[in-house]
Amino acid sequence: MTVRLNKEALALARTLVREGDVVRDERDDWSEHAPSTAEENAFIEKHGMSEYAKWHLAEDTAETEGTKGRLKFPYGDFRRVHRCAVISGESRAGQHDHTSIEKALRDLLADIDGDQS
Repeated sequence: MTVRLNKEALALARTLVREGDVVRDERDDWSEHAPSTAEENAFIEKHGMSEYAKWHLAEDTAETEGTKGRLKFPYGDFRRVHRCAVISGESRAGQHDHTSIEKALRDLLADIDGDQS
């Protein structure tokens, strides 16, 4: 399995954080805040897979291109970055030795926590 950082998704996440499009929720909230399968499919239907991919900070190149299974480490709800998703992703990336993704998520979390305006 080769999991690589999705730089386009990271750029979007950073822009959203800079613009204040962030939900400053708690660590364990992602299971409740994550989009449902129906919401994901509706988003893909309306915007396409390439836009859906921008909401995932990594892709597994061993998975089939153009599928949801290829995309890893979601960070938001298609409108805003969720702090809980970033925390969850950072933890999972660390557990699986995806160091570039772990660092990107750590830096994104620092941006979120540092911008308490």
